[in-house]
Amino acid sequence: MTPYLQVENLTKSFGDLVLFNGISFGIAEGQRIGLIAKNGSGKTTLLNILAGKEGYDEGKITFRRDLRVGYLEQSPKYPEELTVLEACFYHGNSTVELIKEYERCMETPGNPGMDELLVRMEHEKAWDYERRAKRILSQLKIRDFSQKIGHLSGGQLKRVALANILITEPDLLILDEPTNHLDLDMTEWLEEYLNRGSLSLLMVTHDRYFLDRVCSEIIEIDNRQLYSYKGNYSYYLEKRQERIEATNAEIARANNLYRTELEWMRRMPQARGHKARYREEAFYELEKVAKQRTYDANVKLDVKASYIGSKIFESDHLCKHFGDLKILDDFSYIFARYEKMGIVGNNGTGKSTFIKILMGLEKPDSGTLDIGETVRFGYYSQEGLQFNEQMKVIDVITDIAEVIELGNGKRLTASQFLQHFLFTPETQHSYVYKLSGGERRRLYLCTVLMRNPNFLVLDEPTNDLDIVTLQVLEEYLQNFKGCVIVVSHDRYFMDKVVDHLLVFKGQGDIRDFPGNYSDYRDWKLAKAEHEKEAAKPKEEKTQRVRLNDKRRMTFKERKEFEQLEKEIAALEEEKKQIEEALCSGTLSVDELTEKSKRLPLLNDELDEKTMRWLELSEIEG
Repeated sequence: MTPYLQVENLTKSFGDLVLFNGISFGIAEGQRIGLIAKNGSGKTTLLNILAGKEGYDEGKITFRRDLRVGYLEQSPKYPEELTVLEACFYHGNSTVELIKEYERCMETPGNPGMDELLVRMEHEKAWDYERRAKRILSQLKIRDFSQKIGHLSGGQLKRVALANILITEPDLLILDEPTNHLDLDMTEWLEEYLNRGSLSLLMVTHDRYFLDRVCSEIIEIDNRQLYSYKGNYSYYLEKRQERIEATNAEIARANNLYRTELEWMRRMPQARGHKARYREEAFYELEKVAKQRTYDANVKLDVKASYIGSKIFESDHLCKHFGDLKILDDFSYIFARYEKMGIVGNNGTGKSTFIKILMGLEKPDSGTLDIGETVRFGYYSQEGLQFNEQMKVIDVITDIAEVIELGNGKRLTASQFLQHFLFTPETQHSYVYKLSGGERRRLYLCTVLMRNPNFLVLDEPTNDLDIVTLQVLEEYLQNFKGCVIVVSHDRYFMDKVVDHLLVFKGQGDIRDFPGNYSDYRDWKLAKAEHEKEAAKPKEEKTQRVRLNDKRRMTFKERKEFEQLEKEIAALEEEKKQIEEALCSGTLSVDELTEKSKRLPLLNDELDEKTMRWLELSEIEG
């Protein structure tokens, strides 16, 4: 295999905090590597170092010459005034720079170097760059190419950044949490995309199904060292447990020997011979091993939730609309005691709005919601992450409670509770402003759980949490003696935690599915296969009059393709004008009614033409 990247003896620290020390690894052509570590261990820092966005203390990083690298940051940023399409030309990748070079050459008298540029344009497929950008953006459900970056949601911005990386077809992809803010359909599309071809990959993700299906090798940063596992996530779990058991056994042996040697050190006089000095040096090496922390995989956090009665909540004929968008349409449901419900659906179908109505943060348009008197909510939201930066981590928790009850007279102190959620005593006495993004999410989770609720409502709890924390949270929820509602795109997490699903299909269509996410996915695939079989005779008839081989557009199709681009641009402009007019507050009632009726028709027409545009673009794609 051709080596792409070699990292040797890399060390990085921030002041007294050493993230990793002397780590080495390599990436070769076709290798797909997942990077796993606790929050705060330097995953994002390592990716930033490899991308040249951050420096390092010691070591050596070597890339193969002329290697094309694409880097997806965890929180991508673009100037807000750019359009979606302009953003795809913003970051100076090699293809964009070549297009700019070609344009400069065209503007220079005599066009010097044009022959060489034409060869390079052909080699880099630069002529098709804009069409590839539009195709991938459309596949990622971004169809308004003229929309301003400043108007995009976090999920849309992540998809634009992802498209920006994929368009260039790099040799090596470096991805930091690529599935964050992607809905389930988009995550599965990306999974399929990355499994095509032989691209090389280094990726940080908390999505364990994604990791299992995409990566064939795992590297883990633990206690500043790097460990490599030549297999997927399932293999890693098995081998990591073997490593932990071997490490624990080594620490136990070292502790036994350490006690003996400590007695000898105390008895021996200061004047020691050569052998004694050698034994003294060996003692200090032994002390380092003996004082390592052991891994305790058997600690269970069996928290006793406060009492919850038989009446939880009852929703009766709830309706909620935002203009033409239906969120709830005559929705009725009686929630049962100790129920653990998962909520899934594409972005924009109303999952978070439903949660906010349940929590009393949004009012329904009609219908009633009756919540039991004994219900004590614990709400983890995307917007709730707010701390006093100058507080110590332990003080954030003790301000809520000094202890948490486990039942049977047992209790945990705030410090012990934090330790269970992977905050070391050193970190507990550090300041909030020193925490990484993932550590802040973990601390926020602790503030929710420390209040000892009996009904947990978790809106995207898995975003930015590391896999080790997710395992702790899964175990906590499995043992939780109360009710749970989870909104999440993390399929593995949902499978471990929930009993059934509410599936938000859009426009107020909500289905109750009796099973976990994998059960639902299998059912969906079986249903799609059945529908495909039912439509087969019609399909075969269509295929006989079409060529199966790749072909080029006919002249008529080329004209249609060009015309569609103009029509889509015109429709998008009309849509933009209508939306601005509707928000202006200056329209009369008649104008408001007319434009409100036109908008859904416009969206349907835009979808139809975009789909046809995609069909034609695939002919030569």
